[in-house]
Amino acid sequence: MPDNEIDPRVAYIQGRKKYHRPSGMLWSENSGTLQDGLYIPYGYEIGASPTNIETPELLNQFLLITDDNRSPLSFSEERIEKRERMINGRMRSYHIADKITLSTTWNLIPSRSHEDVPTFSTTTGISPNKSYTTDGGAGGADMLEWYNSHKGSFWVFLTYDNKSAFKSTAEPYDHLAQYNQVVEMFISDFSYSVEKRGTKFDYWNVSISLEEV
Repeated sequence: MPDNEIDPRVAYIQGRKKYHRPSGMLWSENSGTLQDGLYIPYGYEIGASPTNIETPELLNQFLLITDDNRSPLSFSEERIEKRERMINGRMRSYHIADKITLSTTWNLIPSRSHEDVPTFSTTTGISPNKSYTTDGGAGGADMLEWYNSHKGSFWVFLTYDNKSAFKSTAEPYDHLAQYNQVVEMFISDFSYSVEKRGTKFDYWNVSISLEEV
């Protein structure tokens, strides 16, 4: 690829976001890669148009999650360590790892993201189908479908102000609009309620907890 040519996956992620910053979470089958300072998953989004795709096994690789009516992303860290008191009375700790737990909820979000299969363009990330979520991200039933098909772990891409992830770059303060953390997690709890039924979609409340592998 020529030095001045933008990676098509970068162009897709940049075109897929409706606002200045991408959705707070993206769920992916793979850990992706760091390309041009931007974390991007391999393959194509669920619903991407299969036209002219030479590698169909790369279809349905990730799902953008809506930010509509989402509560804060609540993080808690578990420090895994072995503590042992020495003969002189001092405590010694053997650090093993730090693992995070992430929880959040959505209130009265559409059950589906679009009125029909979104068929996102593989180059621009734009779908001709009407969107029910304001940012085109996954609705309640879309998340439930992912949960039912992923009994094990998957990769969670996160975007929030975590500038320390880019402290080794030339401009560590210029990455706010990018995914800055990729964590392998599994869903430890998923619950939902159908609050209102409509003619084209229902309104759901969703609650989810994820734990780092």
